[in-house]
Amino acid sequence: MSWIIDKTFEFCYGHRVWTQMLHGEYADDLKCACRHLHGHEGKVQVYLTNSTDSNKLDTTGMVTDFRHLEWLKKWINKYIDHQFVIDRNDPLYDRLVGNDTPLVPVPVPGTDYIAGWHIDPTYYATLDGHEYEMFEGFMVVDFVPTSENLSAWLAKLVDVKMEPLGVKVHHLDWWETPKSRSVYYND
Repeated sequence: MSWIIDKTFEFCYGHRVWTQMLHGEYADDLKCACRHLHGHEGKVQVYLTNSTDSNKLDTTGMVTDFRHLEWLKKWINKYIDHQFVIDRNDPLYDRLVGNDTPLVPVPVPGTDYIAGWHIDPTYYATLDGHEYEMFEGFMVVDFVPTSENLSAWLAKLVDVKMEPLGVKVHHLDWWETPKSRSVYYND
């Protein structure tokens, strides 16, 4: 017998897959729409298990309490929901964000692990209206934000936070749309 528990989180986010390429044999329309700035109604489903033995439960008879994922909901709401996830290596990064724009690290709560960066609020605090809103809404990462990379990224963040509880991600589903998802299995 083994146990896996799961919890689902829903949010909206934007991204740009600047590396997208299509092959004509598989796609009639070679328009690389994901290279455009665009958004999604996303969903993440996190599956957790005991990090040492999936056949064991903790002393309370659980893999872990579902409330132990409240931090993740808050973190997603603050750093992903209604944010634009951008790769700092994107050729348009300088035009959209600015290479000289100061960044501050975004840690996984209660750890030293850096998940990405936000623009330093002291930089945009003096800006007005639309400029303020634009700079407030970026989550900067160091990878192309495909659903595959985003699922692996979030799984790593959850693993880092949950490790002290003896819990790890078994796998994580990143739903980009209601019909399209990637699944990351933690080996």
